[in-house]
Amino acid sequence: MATAERFDAIVIGGGPAGYTGAIRLAQLGQRTLCVEKEDLGGVCLNWGCIPSKALIDTAHMNHKLKDLEAVGLVGMGAPRVEVAKLQAWKNSIVKKLVSGVGSLLKSNGASTVFGTARITGPNSVSVALREGGEKQYEAKAIVIATGSSTIGLPSLPFDGRTIVGAREAVSLDAIPKRLLVLGGGVIGLELGSMYQNFGAQVTVVEALPQLLTGVDKDCVAVAQRSLAKRGMTILVNHKAMGHERTKTGIAVKVVDDKGVASTIEVDVVLVAIGMAPNSKGLGLETVGITPDAKGFIATNEVGRTNVPSIYAVGDVSGAPLLAHKAFKEAVVTAEVIAGHRSAKDWKTIPAAVFTDPEIAYAGLTEEEAVRKGREVKVGRMPFAASGRAMAMRETEGFVKTVMDKSTHEILGVHIVGPRASDMISEAALGIEMGAFAEDIALTIHPHPTLGEAMMISSEHALGQATDILNR
Repeated sequence: MATAERFDAIVIGGGPAGYTGAIRLAQLGQRTLCVEKEDLGGVCLNWGCIPSKALIDTAHMNHKLKDLEAVGLVGMGAPRVEVAKLQAWKNSIVKKLVSGVGSLLKSNGASTVFGTARITGPNSVSVALREGGEKQYEAKAIVIATGSSTIGLPSLPFDGRTIVGAREAVSLDAIPKRLLVLGGGVIGLELGSMYQNFGAQVTVVEALPQLLTGVDKDCVAVAQRSLAKRGMTILVNHKAMGHERTKTGIAVKVVDDKGVASTIEVDVVLVAIGMAPNSKGLGLETVGITPDAKGFIATNEVGRTNVPSIYAVGDVSGAPLLAHKAFKEAVVTAEVIAGHRSAKDWKTIPAAVFTDPEIAYAGLTEEEAVRKGREVKVGRMPFAASGRAMAMRETEGFVKTVMDKSTHEILGVHIVGPRASDMISEAALGIEMGAFAEDIALTIHPHPTLGEAMMISSEHALGQATDILNR
């Protein structure tokens, strides 16, 4: 057997958690190897976060351009979507960023190998190389950063063309006239609203009573009304039970919670019922690591598994399955491996849903705060009262601040409306710093901006707002 090449750390996976961890390890003087099975950047960069947002922003622009006469831009006509050009542009962004990740790894001194890794011991990894052959590696630490993959339905198997997952949905060569989305979670609603803005007739089927389970109900209600107003059909408490091919498309049978069945005929079905961790085939049983029932690998506050030399970060280590959570976990683990003090000690992980309108949130919802025994007071600033939102013609939604009634500590902030994803970072910073509503209310925000809605929402919670009526 060939002699194993020695490293300080081996990172399995080149997605957000993997490449971030490998770069940070190398920066800290660790001889590091990053093993990637497919393409650097993982789901997020290749067919998730980045390409979907490129398409979503373009679709939002397409929707707004259809009503230019309302603001005096007459005679421009509705835009025509050239899908081939759209896809080429999206792919150019992906290519540039993937190349950038490779350059960052190399420039920081981390090595990269492409192939399928398997853990063969607490300090050893075997890699079946993409170009053929196999190589052995050893390291004092192994980091599992293998991410997650889309979940399919046995009754609607993926064919890559008419029954697709999120991966294929960002690369369709035509805008479907009729799209059925199975799953009213983040992925389903983001891609569904995107195709709706491109002109598709969209139907969303969700098995649970509410879209976006776990998200603030008031925010969800605004987004749901907006999507329905634009023509989206939304069926909650419904499940898909099978399909058949027809001369004009795919007929999908759906059943509601009372057992009433109906058939929906469409051109494309997007199965968006969630993501599952990529923990199979890694050789975990060899070292005594047993994932939970859902496939997630348990870790402690520094990302270490029950095997001291093996760590897990990102999606494979558990919810929330968010790239920015993966980034931070990877940095913590890298610093610990390099001998530094670090831990996962954050108070909140903000999240954004890139529907139209957007939703973003940090901290507790009203319901969560009450369940934890807190007496709360809520402040709101509706975008309908924002001069900046009016000027943008995007007045749906609000900023909602949840504070402790007695101490005024900010417990959570929930936003639905324009650029919610860009605004939520202020809330996350406030919660991390233990801010009170007064801290936000007394901070001068520039006018006229969307961001000042954060200030006014805090003022409203305190009963001090001058831009809207206090309760």
